[in-house]
Order: sequence, then C-alpha cells, then structure tokens
Amino acid sequence: MFTGPLYFIYKIISAINLAEKLNTEFPSCYFVPVYWMASEDHDFKEINHLHLFGKKLVWQTEQTGAVGDFKTKELERFKNDLRDVLGTSENASYLVSLFEHAYLQHETLSEATRFLVNELFGDYGLVTLDGNDKKFKDQFVDHFKADIFGESHFKAVTESIDSLKSLGYEAQVKPRQINSFFLKTGFRGRFEGDGETYKVVGSDLSFTKPELERLIEEHSETISPNVVLRPLYQQCILPNVAYIGGPGELAYWLEFKKMFDSHTVQFPILIPRNFISIIEKPLKNKIRKLDFSEEDFFKSETELLKQMQIKSGAVFVVVEEKEKLSKIYQVLSEKIIDIDKTLVGSVNAELQKVLSGLENISGKANRAIKLQMDSEIGQIKNIKQKIFPEGIPQERYENFSAFYLRFGKEFLKTLKNKTDPFVIEQYLLIED
Repeated sequence: MFTGPLYFIYKIISAINLAEKLNTEFPSCYFVPVYWMASEDHDFKEINHLHLFGKKLVWQTEQTGAVGDFKTKELERFKNDLRDVLGTSENASYLVSLFEHAYLQHETLSEATRFLVNELFGDYGLVTLDGNDKKFKDQFVDHFKADIFGESHFKAVTESIDSLKSLGYEAQVKPRQINSFFLKTGFRGRFEGDGETYKVVGSDLSFTKPELERLIEEHSETISPNVVLRPLYQQCILPNVAYIGGPGELAYWLEFKKMFDSHTVQFPILIPRNFISIIEKPLKNKIRKLDFSEEDFFKSETELLKQMQIKSGAVFVVVEEKEKLSKIYQVLSEKIIDIDKTLVGSVNAELQKVLSGLENISGKANRAIKLQMDSEIGQIKNIKQKIFPEGIPQERYENFSAFYLRFGKEFLKTLKNKTDPFVIEQYLLIED
C-alpha cells in the first residue's frame, strides 16, 4: 500500500542508479531500469497496510484472488485516514492528492501501482511492467506445459537445492511438482496432477491433459506462475542483465540456476539492493550529544547501555577484587594440599561461591546505577526506536511519506544522489 516499507523505494533507486552507472561505464550499450510488479500474488496480508508515525493503516476487503486485480474504489476511507495522519501542509496535500490519483482514479491495484511508481520515478526512465498479460504469457506457453506435464522445473530446482544444502545453505523456497496456478477474477488456485486429470486446488475445476493443453494454448492468461516459476518467466519476457533484490530474494534465486540452464535462459547477475537507515539532523545531534556515533545504534540496546556506562565511568566493576580473592584461595590450596589433597576441591568450590557472590553484587550495583541514569537511557531508547521502530529495521517498517512530508521532492532526489548501487551496506543517509 502506497509503496509500503522504505525498502520498496530503495530497490527501485538501486536499479535506477545501477542503470545510470552502467550507461556511463559502457556507452555503447543502453541500460534501462525495470520495476516488475508481482500483481499475480494472492498474499494480500503482506501488502494491505502501511506504518506511518506509529499508526498502522490497513486496507480491509473481502476481495480474493490475484491482488493486482483488486478494485481500489473502496479506498476512499483510506484517503481520509491518510489525511488525518499527515495533516494539512503543502507536502501533506501533495501526498494525499497522489494517493487519490493513484488509487481512486484507477480501477485496479495494478493500475494504481503503475501510476504511483511512474509518478515518483518516471523522470528517471524507469519502466514498470505487469507480467499478468496475455501477450507475455503467450510467449511462455511451452514453459507452462513443461512445468505442468513434465515436472521439469521441480526436478531442476530440487537438484539445485540439494547442491546448496551440501554447502550448508537451507532451502528458501521449495518447489512443487507443478508450479503453475489457475487464474480467474477473484480466484487463484494451484494445479495438482492426478494421473491424466489435473485438478485446481480450492475449486471443483478439473481438466484432462488435452483440455488443459488447449486452455494453455488458447487462454494463457488463465495460467499463473508461482514464486518458483516467476523468475524464469521474467527472464523469458525481459532477459535482464541483473536482478536486484533483498537477501531472501537473492537466496531463493540461487535455487533456480539449473532450471534456467535446462531451458537455455540467461541467468542474471544477482545484486543486493541498498540497505539504508535515514538519520535526520535533530537525531544526529542527539547521538553526538550522547557521545555516540550513528554506527553505534546498530548494536543491541544492552550493548549501548553498557557502552554508555563505560563512557561516563558510571559502572561498578570488581575485576581487581576477583583477582585478589583468587590469589588468596590459591595460597589456601597450596597450604591444604599437604594436609589432604581431597580438600582442594572444597577450596575451589568456596572460591566459585565467593566469585558468584561478587558478580551478584556487581549486577545489583550496575542496575542501581542504570536507575540513576534514566534520562540518558530514555534518550538512547528513543533514538533506537527511530532507527529500529518496534525492533524492526526502519527500512522494513516506515513508509516513505513520513520523510516526504518533511523534505518534499528533495527527499527522493537526496536518496538517489547519496546512494551507490555498489556500496550495498550504506546504512546511513544523514540529512544535514
């Protein structure tokens, strides 16, 4: 919804920047950034909401099937919710207008998303592609048949998974014998083979092999690739030189190399998207005031609090005391060994009890110190919450509109200009 979490934006920017960089490096070629919409997915809960200023705005609907076909007219209320959260500033008015133009002036979610992405990134030459198109699927007919009748994709991907497992990697996506779905308005169900009959799970539909072959040939738009088959479909339609994705996506693309090879389809170079956390100037100043760096806040909260105690000297340590006690008990052991060797174990046991007692005292003292540092601890927790809201990386939680509200059109320009497609872990983008 409305681009969802920030990583959606970062993936597109990574693709745009990569295309521009390659165009500079290889002037005899022309590289085009492409956004492929996963409009045939039916996991609506994954995309039906957005987080904004601590609130979760959710699209509630009874619609089912491929999410790209969902009608957007029922989002009128969502527009009002967005206005309530964003306010009435100039940038807020633009964002609400953008939402209205995208979702209320286009009939389906696919059309709305295409408009929205083009509105935000069209000036950079981004091409938005919806794979749910008969003209595209007509080019994939032979692959649909191979998947359904020959189980060739299942075999190839399973071999790749076994090879990866031997290297210590777990499977990210498990293939089925058939990786194609039957698709119609309001419904998407997978095929299952039963001898010479092919049933559609979740429906009363069934086909003989000749009937299904005819359906694939004449109505390819009713066949939909699943997560295993979609990468092959993408590369057959547009043989991309590179695919940009997150860690999970790249991990499961690696499972498909043998499937690509078996069909002599070009396998793209896999490139991780940019990973970014946005730290605004006021937050940066708070971090500096606490004598931390931005990188410090990628550590756990416990580590940060411990680091703060050490910086301020407000930490209770018993290292010297432990060393002195160990020496005393060592002398006792040496004395008692001449009397009875079996008593040495008792001496060591008593030492461990005393050391444990010291640790217990140290822990209580440090907890008391923490209580006395409530202000600094509160600031650390607030900063940590900004970078990891609800304990989740900012890029997987926040929506772009929270930052667009403050910085306007310059926000996307700054993101693009300050990121490098080959500097993958550019965690920090500091707004000065």
